[in-house]
Amino acid sequence: MSKKLGIIIPVYNEGGNIGRTIREIETMVRTPHAIYIVYDFDEDNTLPVVRKILEEGVDLILLKNNTGRVVNAIKKGLKEGKERYLLVTMADLSDDYGVVDRMVAFADKGFDVVCGSRYAKGGKQIGGPFIKRTLSRMAGVSLRFIAGIPTSDTTNSFKLYRKEVLDALKIESDGGFEIGMEIVIKAHFSGRKITEIPCSWQDRQQGASRFRMLHWLPKYMRWYLFALKKRFCVFLLP
Repeated sequence: MSKKLGIIIPVYNEGGNIGRTIREIETMVRTPHAIYIVYDFDEDNTLPVVRKILEEGVDLILLKNNTGRVVNAIKKGLKEGKERYLLVTMADLSDDYGVVDRMVAFADKGFDVVCGSRYAKGGKQIGGPFIKRTLSRMAGVSLRFIAGIPTSDTTNSFKLYRKEVLDALKIESDGGFEIGMEIVIKAHFSGRKITEIPCSWQDRQQGASRFRMLHWLPKYMRWYLFALKKRFCVFLLP
């Protein structure tokens, strides 16, 4: 059976998490899928674990990101993934794989982007820094009501994309996790169909997060302001 879903996982020394992450995906995702592990350097402690699981016959594809930065790892996966739909998820067990098949079902109905939403009714967020949680929720809710973005969680990386939509967009993010925000905003203003599905998110239990508030905030603000500008330009058109 041909695969319709590619699951993109950028990694950086996730040897303590990646085994359980892959097991959870294999247990919970029924949609035929391949898993892309995108790594930056050959000494990454994720790789020995992945190679051992490969021996068990799990459909894993190793991709090396030669240009550094989280954003380039995600871009690499989105570019190299060949499946009809591509899902971005993290290796830290934070995302909710129980909703992936439902995300695919929405895509099968014609949606181009399906956003996992912590802030939709039925979604939840467990743990994480208070300021980060608050800013993320405020950004999502305000962009929904002010800019018309059809999700209350634009900042969540856990999104499913139609491959042809990704190929048609010019992706400009140069930092990291803000790439998901850029894609959903640009997809919306180019007329693509977007929806959200409630999901749960839990802060990582093992290893250090690569998210640094002061570093990433300007990256997210770029696309927040981009969305507002696009919305108000639409209002000003005759």
